[in-house]
Amino acid sequence: MSLLVVGSVAFDAVETPFGKCEQMLGGSASHFSISASYYTHVRIVGVVGGDFSEAEQEVFDKHGVDTSDLERIPNGKTFRWQGCYDYDLNVAHTLDTQLNVFAEFKPKLSEDSRKARLVFLGNIQPDLQREVREQIPNAELVALDTMNLWIETARDSLLRTIKGVDVVIINDAEARQLTGIPNLIKAAKTILSWGPRALIVKRGEYGAALFTTQSYFAIPAYPLESVFDPTGAGDTFAGGFMGYLSSQEKLDEAAMRRAMIFGSVMASFNVEEFGTERVRRLTHEEINDRFHTFKKMTHFDEIPFSRAVTGDR
Repeated sequence: MSLLVVGSVAFDAVETPFGKCEQMLGGSASHFSISASYYTHVRIVGVVGGDFSEAEQEVFDKHGVDTSDLERIPNGKTFRWQGCYDYDLNVAHTLDTQLNVFAEFKPKLSEDSRKARLVFLGNIQPDLQREVREQIPNAELVALDTMNLWIETARDSLLRTIKGVDVVIINDAEARQLTGIPNLIKAAKTILSWGPRALIVKRGEYGAALFTTQSYFAIPAYPLESVFDPTGAGDTFAGGFMGYLSSQEKLDEAAMRRAMIFGSVMASFNVEEFGTERVRRLTHEEINDRFHTFKKMTHFDEIPFSRAVTGDR
């Protein structure tokens, strides 16, 4: 069981209609690794500045996340993002982005990191994702996330990178933008034709869908009465998905379908509070309880259809 994540570690400032937080631990690698840590051993590759304190490091330490390859620039500042949400929590409005040390980030992988069985390439420049992928040729499964910025500014590089991974994880708007095809089913088929064995499309409050060349599997989002902050939910989903897969011996479609549920379970906890606060204090009992509730919610009996005849026709 070994899982490597390469991505951003950041400080986020977020305001929603339900509250605000001036600074919290964020970034794709942070949300992913904390989520995945409930299922497997995780190693993180990223970069932080001198303002990354012992308090933030302790979050990773308490979850057994290996930060040996987390580069530290003492005289630099950690990546910072500030955003807000209106009542449509599916749409984040960026107010400020300060890349700081992340602007010059060049992933440095130790020998142990290059032996990872599973790899998640977080939302970073596609050339960097491809360089990391090439350093781990023996990985059993590699997944990739991206965003509209790279689709707009580095599409050719992104396409080359997608050809070398096993799973692509993006949202529905990005799938349409990447392919230029408004129909999601057709867009998914196009992305799969480029080489990945599976595509996961995140659909926010509407759930997620798994596409392969032979099948389609969709799940709803977990029903919540209170959604507080959706920041990092996609990476938390990916962490649950990849973390569960890392705990499995066989990485077939059946395992991916179960992993989709665990990913959705983790994301549902993430949105209940700001940042990583809710996920970082989860228990395995809470995760399993929500998984079983999810299973009941999506289960139905296979009863063949027969037309009931009542009265004269």
